[in-house]
Amino acid sequence: MEAIAIVPGKGSAHLIEVEEPSLKSDNDVKIEVLEVGICGTDREQVSGGRADPPAGASELIIGHEMIGRVVAIGKNVSRVKIGDYALFMVRRPCGHCLPCSNNRSDLCSSGDYTERGIKGIHGYQSQFVVDREEYVIPVPKEISDIGVLAEPMSVVIKAVEESLLLQSARFSNINAHNWLSGKKALVAGLGPVGLLAAFILGLNGARIYGLDILEESSLRASILKEIGGTYINGLEVKTDRIDNRYGEMDFIIEATGISKLEFELIDALGPNGIYVLIGIPAVERLITIAGGELIQQMVLKNQIMFGTVNAGINHYFQAIEALIKIKTNYNKQISKIITKRVNYRSFKEVLEIHSPEEIKAIVEWSN
Repeated sequence: MEAIAIVPGKGSAHLIEVEEPSLKSDNDVKIEVLEVGICGTDREQVSGGRADPPAGASELIIGHEMIGRVVAIGKNVSRVKIGDYALFMVRRPCGHCLPCSNNRSDLCSSGDYTERGIKGIHGYQSQFVVDREEYVIPVPKEISDIGVLAEPMSVVIKAVEESLLLQSARFSNINAHNWLSGKKALVAGLGPVGLLAAFILGLNGARIYGLDILEESSLRASILKEIGGTYINGLEVKTDRIDNRYGEMDFIIEATGISKLEFELIDALGPNGIYVLIGIPAVERLITIAGGELIQQMVLKNQIMFGTVNAGINHYFQAIEALIKIKTNYNKQISKIITKRVNYRSFKEVLEIHSPEEIKAIVEWSN
């Protein structure tokens, strides 16, 4: 079968021929890959960035956002059946730390985890993939057209869930599921993750604000406004003036990966606010910040700032539930997130080219 691979550290994605995988245990599931999403991690790998091949291999099959159709199952598998739409999660546990032993490989403390298409295991940019049932997530047919968004959605779900748990721990009379209702929530960076966060915040009744550096008429800004959000053009409004113009924010999700902006946004956070970092900055030159002033604000206003990456299996199931609700409430808008689909033989069009108007690009493996 064909697959898209790189030589880690060198990039240069190319098509390779590999042996088609088969079931090796009664708990295995085989999926015919239909679609694989492209994200910043994929493009970083193709340009020579972080990627680790399986032990003994010189190449890594990339791709970690996927959806496909089940074509074979072991006799002990009950979560999915042949013909179902489904996907596999990304991270695998290290096998020897407390979080991983509690089914939370996303919080692995040893660093010895592996990730499909990223670290130590081949990914999903291939015609077929096989994995164990414990890593499979069924996808209802009614959201099969947007099911490929489940992986980035799972990251958003985790960020919001942990924020709500923190607030419910602080205020015993607060229901974690309704704290966001009526609260002012800012999403910085309206890429796929940022826009998916805006959808979730909308479902939770938050007053949504979205920050980016695109024109008001851009597709990203338009989607935000169509779901009731307020767009903030970062080219016109300075970061340290956001609170003066729009008021202090109760909740911030940062998805740009721009370190200077990540620090500057602390200024917009209000008392008892929660600030979640999802964007991962590249290594940059040193930046200058008003460190004392920012730390003073965080202490005096009882603010919480934390980072999150990846997601646990339960977050994937919640992501599927969220996509069903979004399709019901915002079907027209969510369909605009996927802006380009290309056949896998034309993968360079989305791995090596990224236009400003593109939001989520998809590689199609179905003929």
